[in-house]
Amino acid sequence: MEMLSAYTLPAPTFDQSLTLVGRGTPMGELLRRYWHPVALSSDATRTPRIVTALGERLVLFRDGEGRAGLLHERCAHRGTSLYYGKVDDRGIRCCYHGWLFDVDGKCLEQPCEPAGGARTAARVRQPGYPVQELYGLIFAYMGPPERMPLLPRYDVLEELAPGEFIEADDTSLGSGGPAIVPCNWLQHFENVMDPFHVPILHGSFSGNQFVAQMALMPEVVFEETERGIQSIQARDLGEGQLHRRITEAVLPTVRAVANPRAESVGSCSLLGWVLPIDDTSFRIYSAGRVTERGALARIRSHFNGKLWHELTEEEHRELPGDYEAQVGQGAITAHSEEHLVTSDKGIGMLRRLYRRQVERVAAGGDPIGTRFGDADPLVRLSAGTAIVAADRAA
Repeated sequence: MEMLSAYTLPAPTFDQSLTLVGRGTPMGELLRRYWHPVALSSDATRTPRIVTALGERLVLFRDGEGRAGLLHERCAHRGTSLYYGKVDDRGIRCCYHGWLFDVDGKCLEQPCEPAGGARTAARVRQPGYPVQELYGLIFAYMGPPERMPLLPRYDVLEELAPGEFIEADDTSLGSGGPAIVPCNWLQHFENVMDPFHVPILHGSFSGNQFVAQMALMPEVVFEETERGIQSIQARDLGEGQLHRRITEAVLPTVRAVANPRAESVGSCSLLGWVLPIDDTSFRIYSAGRVTERGALARIRSHFNGKLWHELTEEEHRELPGDYEAQVGQGAITAHSEEHLVTSDKGIGMLRRLYRRQVERVAAGGDPIGTRFGDADPLVRLSAGTAIVAADRAA
């Protein structure tokens, strides 16, 4: 067969409706209808910190009363960055003319104005977003205020065994690489619905990174749920036993993936939220049940006994992981050049689900998984592993 010349390829394109996250874009508006973790709780201090989420630069701080605030970076007065401000008991003070804003963006003082702005300060509001703290993370809601849903809670992080507690992490557990990953968020998140890459990339190509059963090629059923998409994987252990594993991609960007390095069975103990920093970078905030401090850091991927950042360039090429496979697609993958096949069914289902939610929001509705008012915020997940008889795989 004659070689297909790359010279004839049309200009590549990507699906903007699924990938771009700025305000006014289809996916950006969908994502803004959910809460997103933007920092660890420990990141909010009396030292201002820049946070970039969904393409917006914001300033995070904690006032003297312990309240976290997340405000638009540019001061409402003359546009100076509040990153250079100082935090006191009541809020953050701009370095330029001393305007003081509380965590809700209310202007409390204008030192250069008569009586310190007693008559004028109340007219000014510094834009920002509401935050809540949960699981050691700071969550922000960046959408229309009148459509703000309840902050979800998750059964796998609420129902603790004796001796367990919740630990948070921001080192991008699940990406295999650095904390900030330089490619589009969807290239990573849809990987959650790609169980077939596990026995190839993680089970043989770069050596078996997980427990032995994860290197077996699974039989997989994909299902849509009220939360997102899940895969039910069955790996034949022989002697009438199957390793059954359920992995969930929960909207908006929650990874419910049981530890692939653990021999034990049971419910998923770790959740990861994929935060799009902008269109071409993301990071993962995680929270998990642990019994020892630092336990999450110890489950980071190893390649030939090394952590990702310890590898040489030659070793990165010889021992690729999720980071290389996903960043290697480019800053935003060219969807027009894909050739999806039957093993990509879960990815196709996830993309179609996102498209339906984009359409629902555009039509004035609320996306799946959002709850309001007196509704129960608890989300029950199916993710986890079990050893079952071969006739009980489903």
